[in-house]
Amino acid sequence: MAEGLPVYLLVAVGAGVAGFVQGLSGFAFGLVAMSFWAWGLEPKLAAVLSTFGALTGQVIAAATVRRGFDGRALMPFVFGGVLGVPLGVWLLPRLDIVLFKACLGGMLVPWCLAMLFARNLSQVRWGGRIADAVSGLLGGICGGVGGFTGPIPTLWCTLRGMARDAQRSVIQNFNLSMLAVAFTLQAGAGNVTVAMLPMLALVAVCVLVPVLLGARLYIGLSELAFRRIVLGLLTVSGLALLVSSVPVLLQRA
Repeated sequence: MAEGLPVYLLVAVGAGVAGFVQGLSGFAFGLVAMSFWAWGLEPKLAAVLSTFGALTGQVIAAATVRRGFDGRALMPFVFGGVLGVPLGVWLLPRLDIVLFKACLGGMLVPWCLAMLFARNLSQVRWGGRIADAVSGLLGGICGGVGGFTGPIPTLWCTLRGMARDAQRSVIQNFNLSMLAVAFTLQAGAGNVTVAMLPMLALVAVCVLVPVLLGARLYIGLSELAFRRIVLGLLTVSGLALLVSSVPVLLQRA
């Protein structure tokens, strides 16, 4: 029992911090939670808890922050993502995951830093709903490969120059849809076991209040502050991917 306590504490703290960030930004649960859980949990358990915790947090956030919802704007992302998740699952055993993480991180870090410090952020006007669907498709593929559904659609919405509430609504509900698909696939593949139920219950409990606190804080953010938080989290996401992949690639070389 004594040996188990630190594990449960690790899960609780990771879920709480990740839930707050998710409530504030509408994404990034997996990134934050994994920064805690990767040190003490088995990869399979951590992946299931991350998907379940993010899904639980998105359900809570979607129920509490509904401003800016536009089903017409959301649907291309969801349509592309639903096609992308199974494709990503199919690609998973066929890809070099370490190289995939390095490429994704190498794209996010310079691009997001440039946008973060740009005085006048240019807005992308081309592509319309087709480009939105492609963004969702890429997000779904990344989600199927490594659970990274949020970064590419979030970056695309920022490039689109979406208003704060509209962007959060799209990303929040896109991630909710993709996480529901991903968790269903995990359960169907037998990755969710009865032995995991106590951990899943703990994650659900520990996510509730932090998500609500983050969502309340979000309501008071300005457009500029929200954009900076989103780009900052995307930059951190890219750095985390590079930190976990580049040393392995260097060892191979």
